[in-house]
Amino acid sequence: MRVVIVTESFPPDVNGVAHCALQTARHLVDRGHLPLVVAPAPAPGSGPDTDAPCPVVRIPSLPLPGYPQVRVALPSRRLAAALVAHRPDVIHLASPFVLGVRGMAAAARLGVPAVAVYQTDLAGYARTYMGAGEAAAWRRIRSVHGAADRTLAPSSAARSDLQAHGVPRVRLWPRGVDTVRFRPQHRDETLRRDLAPNGEPIVGYVGRLAPEKHVELLSGVCGLAGVRVVVVGDGPSRAHLTEALPGAVFLGRRTGDELARIFASLDVFVHTGPFETFCQTVQEAMASGVPVVAPAAGGPLDLVDHGRTGLLVPPRDAAAVREAVRALAADPARRAAYGATARATVEGRTWATVGDQLIAHYDDVLADRTTAVAA
Repeated sequence: MRVVIVTESFPPDVNGVAHCALQTARHLVDRGHLPLVVAPAPAPGSGPDTDAPCPVVRIPSLPLPGYPQVRVALPSRRLAAALVAHRPDVIHLASPFVLGVRGMAAAARLGVPAVAVYQTDLAGYARTYMGAGEAAAWRRIRSVHGAADRTLAPSSAARSDLQAHGVPRVRLWPRGVDTVRFRPQHRDETLRRDLAPNGEPIVGYVGRLAPEKHVELLSGVCGLAGVRVVVVGDGPSRAHLTEALPGAVFLGRRTGDELARIFASLDVFVHTGPFETFCQTVQEAMASGVPVVAPAAGGPLDLVDHGRTGLLVPPRDAAAVREAVRALAADPARRAAYGATARATVEGRTWATVGDQLIAHYDDVLADRTTAVAA
């Protein structure tokens, strides 16, 4: 099968959209398919796509004002030329909003089936950054996803949101996790001593440092006696958060095996953002055998089994986050039980498993197109 993955982000970017697009391309190659990736060009000096499993066509881009880590593709003929040259059977649109909208239009012109993968809560972002614009965001989402042959939602909550806003043909497609890289055996006592010299329980956040993540909700946790807060990631909110989270250790952006070592060395993982359509870092923490505290909203509702693998708290409730962390920090046996159950829960959620589910969605869409033509 020939597939073009049109994605709003791709490595070296570090985010859920980029990671999922990379894993998708890898799995398609592993299964003998022929993918091509089309993505915005990264920041100057990022180097060639030497780690990509397939060819990558880069579209000229500019940094998003106020958020330079996000690159926005400029209008270009390269997208249409790449599609025509690759002759895809299916076009995969990863979190379509700018480049993906053009990809959807090109798919329609070429008569190629399109599968749109919903990954970003654009309405929530509009509310966070502009204080308005939710209705406009949903109109754009409905327009592009409504034109796709199938929309894939990463969680039950995301699927319900899409259906409630009139998006048709929605199916569930979760995300995989690398259970070899992220595993409890990577716990590093030397790292733990460096981060918490007095042996305190280590409470960690991993992700972008941006307003929509509400990392400032960890301020109450910083006030707990005998707890060390560790923050991994970077973004426009870092300067503010270094003041808002006194005593926290900021490690910056970490990836690969180093990130896996950090995850496994935590005692509690906390995610604070209420706008996650899935929340890959929660799943990576669970694979690392770490109990999770997360908001009872969006993707974490599917991932965290309250009282068995972690604790769900009301969204944007700093006091609830603090109390959940306090309870787990004070109870090593409970942490161990939650962590073991969390690991067991995700062991079957490999990228190979969910990648095969994705290929089945492609097959369904192609079969539906064939049936429609025959009729």
